[in-house]
Amino acid sequence: MWRCVSALSVVLLITGCQSTHEDLIAKGYPPAFADGFDDGCSSGRQAAGAITGEFRKNVPRYLKDPHYAEGWSDGFRQCQAMLENQDRADYRSHHWDDRDKAWQQQKDRDAARAYRSQ
Repeated sequence: MWRCVSALSVVLLITGCQSTHEDLIAKGYPPAFADGFDDGCSSGRQAAGAITGEFRKNVPRYLKDPHYAEGWSDGFRQCQAMLENQDRADYRSHHWDDRDKAWQQQKDRDAARAYRSQ
C-alpha cells in the first residue's frame, strides 16, 4: 500500500517544477529506480497513445538491475493508466449526453446500495 501511495504522489509531481527524476532521488529512491521510472513513464504514455511519449527501455540494464526494472515497471503502469483515465474522462465530458450521465449515476447509486446492504 505504501508503495502505491508514494508512487501515485510521484505521478502527481510530474507536472511540477522539479523533475520526477530529481524528486524521486530527493525522496531517497536509488538513481537506477529514477532512471527506470523516467523511461517507463515515457513508454507508458506512448503505449496509451500520447503524441509526446516514446518507447524507452534499456533492456540490458532492465535485465540486470532490479532497481531500474522496478522503476521502469512502476513508471510504465502509472503513466499509462494516468493518460488512459484522462482520455476516458475527456471522452465522457465531450460525448456523453444527459441520458448517459443519468444512467451512470443510477448505476453508481445501485452499486452503493448493494455494497451497504452486505
